[in-house]
Amino acid sequence: MSFSEDFVFGGATAAYQIEGAAGADGRGLSIWDVFAHTEGRVVNGDTGDVAIDHFHRFKDDVAIMAGLGLKDYRFSVSWPRIQPDGRGRGLEAGLDFYSRLTDELLAAGITPWVTLYHWDLPQALQEAGGWPERETAQRFADYAAVVHQHLGDRVKHWITLNEPFCSSFIGYASGRHAPGLRDPKAALSSVHHLLLGHGLATQALKAQGAEQVGITLNLYAVDPASDSALDTDAARRVDGFQNRLFLDPVLKGRYPQDMLHDLAEFGGLGEVRDGDLQLISTPIDLLGVNYYTRYVITGNPDHPDLVGERRGQLDSPYVGAPNAREVRHGMPLTDLGWEIDPDGLYDVLTRLKREYPAIPIVITENGAAFADVLTDDGAVHDEQRIAYVRDHLAACSRAIDAGVPLKGYFLWSVFDNFEWAEGYAKRFGVVHVDYETQVRTPKDSALWYSKVIRSGGSLDDAS
Repeated sequence: MSFSEDFVFGGATAAYQIEGAAGADGRGLSIWDVFAHTEGRVVNGDTGDVAIDHFHRFKDDVAIMAGLGLKDYRFSVSWPRIQPDGRGRGLEAGLDFYSRLTDELLAAGITPWVTLYHWDLPQALQEAGGWPERETAQRFADYAAVVHQHLGDRVKHWITLNEPFCSSFIGYASGRHAPGLRDPKAALSSVHHLLLGHGLATQALKAQGAEQVGITLNLYAVDPASDSALDTDAARRVDGFQNRLFLDPVLKGRYPQDMLHDLAEFGGLGEVRDGDLQLISTPIDLLGVNYYTRYVITGNPDHPDLVGERRGQLDSPYVGAPNAREVRHGMPLTDLGWEIDPDGLYDVLTRLKREYPAIPIVITENGAAFADVLTDDGAVHDEQRIAYVRDHLAACSRAIDAGVPLKGYFLWSVFDNFEWAEGYAKRFGVVHVDYETQVRTPKDSALWYSKVIRSGGSLDDAS
């Protein structure tokens, strides 16, 4: 295995998925509060009102992480807990919660990594137009500065946005995530303003002396289902939406020309002003990569192996390419129906090395949902998750051997939690949570990952 002594092995969570305490200490509504409380949006009508009550139990949760030997922890800050209306000085109570969490982590020997935006836009900003409005980008930069002012003396690693593809296209085009809209033009404007917000926030953080600033993108290996013109064009478009539309402006300072051409009928990416791309491409210190699966794409709407969630055209996030759909390619599935393809992670990482400027890379999320069962003897034997993580870490090692500047890996997720539109029906955690009693139980995968961390990344010794 090719993991250096300073390679980071961490775990990750997100605020709305774990904190609960939705109305505590003046916290405002987020778009996910409103979305989850709208009938038919989330499986079983679940909400994040309580989640796993991390807000009240964070000390115990940090103790669990420390007991597992976790040395790095990526968490997100709830924007409406800091600025209920998306603007202003910031609530002392909200800032104090994250200050206490940070201190608890550091006292346990765990390095905090802060994500500033993991999808919980203040509802007040959505009512003012949300990410389709340019003003939201400036509001985000102001919020980033407020958080850094309070935590920057102890937090060295900052992620501006988590998966802007989801915030824009899943939130504003397919409507499967908050705010639940199906408006192609709004989705495309959101892309630009999210990235503009990233650039402005990066500059604000750097102006205050932040040491490590980056962005997290959910990237995929994308292949055509066949060599037909229909499939290759559909795969090109999906690769554009999922990967290049975000990588190119951040790392190359330009949007991909083929995508601009494809999206012209919708008005492109809205108003892109002179200097915007220079802001968006403000140098960053690391690129966060979230990887879950490979996409094999067809442009044939009658293909016999279409993946179910891509069947409905109205649910397609791919603006102007509703027939670009994912097809099965014979790999085992997670409980969410995502194909398990660790070679796709290797392909993503080596492509970054091959096609983009050199930059330190960190896997900020990788993991899988499985139908975990708590046995009578109080254990969760999740061998599938152990195999998933082992194979993806092996892919990371191969990528390092190929010269990829990969510096860390954060497992998603530390705890079972509110899985967005899936509610509590899907479990990603290595720590099992009984949602009725809030009892935490480390699964076999947590114990295995603990051995990996303590051995410095030796997958053989952990088995």
